[in-house]
Amino acid sequence: MKKTVRFSLAFIIVAGSSVILSSFNSYHPNFNMPWKKAGLTERQAAAHLLDRFTFGSKPGQIDEVVKKGLENWFAEQLDGKLNDDALNERLKEYDALSLSNEQVLTTFPRNAKILRQAIEEGVISKDSVDKSDKEAYRDKVKEYMEQKGYRPQKELYRQFANQKILTAAYSNNQLQQVLTEFWFNHFNVSATKNDCAQFIPAFERDVIRPNVAGKFNDLLLATAQSPAMLFYLDNFNSSGKNAESEAQEQKRRLKLEKQVKEVMDGNADDKEKMMEQLKKRKKEQDLNENYAREVMELHTLGVDGGYTQADVTEAARVLTGWTVYPLKDLGPSNFARKLIEKFGEENLLKRGFVHKGDFFFAMNRHDDKEKRVLGKTFAAGGGYEEGVELINMLANHSSTAKFISKKLAVRFVSDNPPQPLIDKLAAAFTKSEGNIKEVLMTMVAAPEFWKTDVIREKTKSPFELTISAVRALDANVEAPFMLYQWIAKMGQKLYYYQAPTGFPDKGQYWINTGSLLNRMKFGLAFASQKIPGVSFNLAALNNNHEPESAVDALKKYSAIIMPERNLEATIKRLEPMINDPSIQQKIETAADKNTIAATATIPEEKMMTNDEGDVLNDKNKSEEKLAKKMLKKNNGKEVSMPVAAGNNSMLAQVVGIILGSPEFQRR
Repeated sequence: MKKTVRFSLAFIIVAGSSVILSSFNSYHPNFNMPWKKAGLTERQAAAHLLDRFTFGSKPGQIDEVVKKGLENWFAEQLDGKLNDDALNERLKEYDALSLSNEQVLTTFPRNAKILRQAIEEGVISKDSVDKSDKEAYRDKVKEYMEQKGYRPQKELYRQFANQKILTAAYSNNQLQQVLTEFWFNHFNVSATKNDCAQFIPAFERDVIRPNVAGKFNDLLLATAQSPAMLFYLDNFNSSGKNAESEAQEQKRRLKLEKQVKEVMDGNADDKEKMMEQLKKRKKEQDLNENYAREVMELHTLGVDGGYTQADVTEAARVLTGWTVYPLKDLGPSNFARKLIEKFGEENLLKRGFVHKGDFFFAMNRHDDKEKRVLGKTFAAGGGYEEGVELINMLANHSSTAKFISKKLAVRFVSDNPPQPLIDKLAAAFTKSEGNIKEVLMTMVAAPEFWKTDVIREKTKSPFELTISAVRALDANVEAPFMLYQWIAKMGQKLYYYQAPTGFPDKGQYWINTGSLLNRMKFGLAFASQKIPGVSFNLAALNNNHEPESAVDALKKYSAIIMPERNLEATIKRLEPMINDPSIQQKIETAADKNTIAATATIPEEKMMTNDEGDVLNDKNKSEEKLAKKMLKKNNGKEVSMPVAAGNNSMLAQVVGIILGSPEFQRR
């Protein structure tokens, strides 16, 4: 019996008016996959590879993998260099995706900055901000933004969400996209934090995606120096003491004492402002341990990796001065800007300062005294290089090899991977100095990967479920944001998970009554083509042969959508549902009663919604009304309602029930 969570979807059995939930009860010369020893056929082995290393197989893809050869297909995916022109054609309209961090800040400024600037320029009076005529106020702001060439932030986030859906669904380099999702989750940053939100697109594009199958050390260092991570875990303002900083602090202290004395006899407002300045200055000069703690606990060693609180503090001291280069209009990097303006960047670089892209090492904020982390001494007088040395040490630590290997095994093998497999992966990690490709090749060459008790043991996340549905039906997605909204409704609001842990990667996190009902509701809406901007031809999947009956359709389309599986029990379980004309309404009613809580609270100004609002979460609006609204606009372009080519209501209901079935939830 499997130790992992096994489930049966909340199937709907009609008894009167009630809805009853039943239980769910030649890349490497020595590289070979031992699937035969596990008793699998070549097609079953190909299906297993596609389940684990893509976002779902497409019609006919098992044939392609078998023809190419399983090892050759996997090596090609590891290389990640297949032509993606068709995907790029879909993405070319999203101009924000190619912007640098500085261009994003300039083009999509935060609302607070726009308002402050408009008030300073006299376009909007400060008193009018709180007035009741909100429409007139919004018109003024909109006009001001157009004059300045500013665009609303929600457009940036909407484009980013759209590319996530399209890239996962249509990239030929599927393993690269799966690994991008895995490593982004591992090095999670959240759009719920204002300071880092605008840097997340570049974080995924320039930091995560290029390094997903390379050396772990390179990936770790790139994340440590990213503005998104520096702001998310607050290392951008972590400051230590050195001779220069102490001398500067003494000057500031004397100046401040003088200012305080002058203000003491002033009015209350002056005193309050002075206290705020004192608090801000103290915060800017403090050591911040957030990143040092998470880089050990979550990114490298693991919570049981052998470090102590003293190691966290010492590591934080090593990483003082790691901050953000003074990007345009970025307040928190003002101190770096002032330094460069005063001394010149060339002179600063000669004094030990470092500038790499959007990263800046401020030597004057670095603790240059002796430190000791995990038994290693960092001598006094060090600078930027000791931070790099620390990152290297953590990346190549034996505890890191075990922690990362287990996390990869949980993602690609099972919720509770066997220890012998983890040991093999850790050995490969250590021997190759953290080469992620070598670890993955070791994984698929291990007998443990092919055992029958791990096949389809994993539960799809809402994102994986949605993309696998798109791929299984060979769907054309014109309005990807509608799918983003459905993913959020099913419990996974991408880029908005607040905790640095990222979304959990075990089935028990995703499976509960409310989420299962929402998954079934999604399957029925998807198959019925009630999600605007998503179209497909169900008849074409069956070579345009019309099924003889609903039961015949269930058998044929189950085999098409879930190839190389034993579907006898699944079909038997689904048969009672396929002819119920009111099943969709009953599922919607049950789902509304079991609505799952949102995974994060999203500030309104950054809500990734369409212009009509987050209508999918409004119970008072039907799917039909939603469809009509989406006829009008999707990211600034017209979207037509899909034509139900080759579909009929019976077939759509059958396919929808298949997509919501427990078997389709597994990979």
